[in-house]
Amino acid sequence: MKLWEDTANQLKGSARRKFMAQVVDFLGRGGQVFAQDHPGWSRSTIQKGAIELATGQDFQDQFHLRGKKKAEERLPQLLEHIQEIVEPTSQTDPTFRSTRSYTPITAGMVR
Repeated sequence: MKLWEDTANQLKGSARRKFMAQVVDFLGRGGQVFAQDHPGWSRSTIQKGAIELATGQDFQDQFHLRGKKKAEERLPQLLEHIQEIVEPTSQTDPTFRSTRSYTPITAGMVR
């Protein structure tokens, strides 16, 4: 059992799913329930691996589609709106040490 867990942890993606499906197939009837309870493997992952074994085609992991999108993607005009808010209050750096603009507005006020 420990060998199966260690091997599954070392593999990634399709190879891991196929290995898990092969172990469950080796266990026979009730193998999915056993694998879910003892090593803690997901039954949906095992089923996905079984499909990959049966068809011979691997599913493409699309991790780039997961997660939170950038604010610029969700709100394409965000930068323009922020500039409209900030520009009227911008002034030269009060110490005159640089040519950068200084704005006495906090991020909370812009929000």
